[in-house]
Amino acid sequence: MQWDRRSTLAALAAAAVPIPALASAAVELGGTKLVLLGTAGGPRVRKNRSGSAQAIVSGGNIYVIDCGYGVARQMVLAGLDLKRLRHIFITHHHSDHDIDLGPLLQLAWLTGLTTAVDCWGPPPMHKMIADYLKYEAYDIGVRQRDEGRVPLRPLIHSHEIHGGGPVMHNAQLRVTAARVIHPPIDLALAYRFDATDRSIVISGDTRPSDELIRLAKDADVLVHEAMMPDRVSQLLRSLPNQRALARSVLWHHSSAEEVGRSRRPRASRCSSFRISFPPTIRMFLTTNGLLQRGGIIPARSWLAATSC
Repeated sequence: MQWDRRSTLAALAAAAVPIPALASAAVELGGTKLVLLGTAGGPRVRKNRSGSAQAIVSGGNIYVIDCGYGVARQMVLAGLDLKRLRHIFITHHHSDHDIDLGPLLQLAWLTGLTTAVDCWGPPPMHKMIADYLKYEAYDIGVRQRDEGRVPLRPLIHSHEIHGGGPVMHNAQLRVTAARVIHPPIDLALAYRFDATDRSIVISGDTRPSDELIRLAKDADVLVHEAMMPDRVSQLLRSLPNQRALARSVLWHHSSAEEVGRSRRPRASRCSSFRISFPPTIRMFLTTNGLLQRGGIIPARSWLAATSC
């Protein structure tokens, strides 16, 4: 049975089977797949959603983009083998995007990882990884001596990215970065992954960005953050720093309307929002006719994009 892009995504959104099973099945289909592991916005822990994280599976290898809280567990629930982790890309150093970088590496190793993992992102990637390994040195040392595990440190290769441009390439993928706008962070990045069968762009956190639009030109999938400005105060009303945090959120991110209206022709064929209010944003997009343009999908954890 041949499915086109729209029917495949509609089935993923509506199928009456567990979402992790869909993600696992998508990975087994072969080709290049995208699985959304965590779609929550901001650093607060939520009951039903994990921190920002995406996985691209290509050539049997797993490429993780951002390591929000719970990323290792989300990978396991999605049927992704931690031993196949090969590359990690961090968009920027806010804790909701990098807090589980070290734990993911250690948990993959404890699951049986024996192959190298390359970690890419803005400075201070080298220091962050070195500090984490120092923090967990006692456990790592005990397990190496007592359980016969291969040393962890030689498996981890950190790379610091200082701006936009080519990042890396191998037989499966070519990765390119673009600098995006996310003050007060000095350097925030979006990434594009070009495989032989599709191209995927991950925005990270950003205000509307011409660099991102250029990066996403002709891509098959764009995963973009989004917020609803008029709901920010309601979301933050119980916090003691509500005013300062609301100002920060409104100034440093993109609204759903800005993202929807910036999808210029041929900018990308399919967009998925990594958002904090899925039902509300779906209502907003429908009311403003943005969903009717086609190819805009409010994101949720374990959503597997197989045919964009």
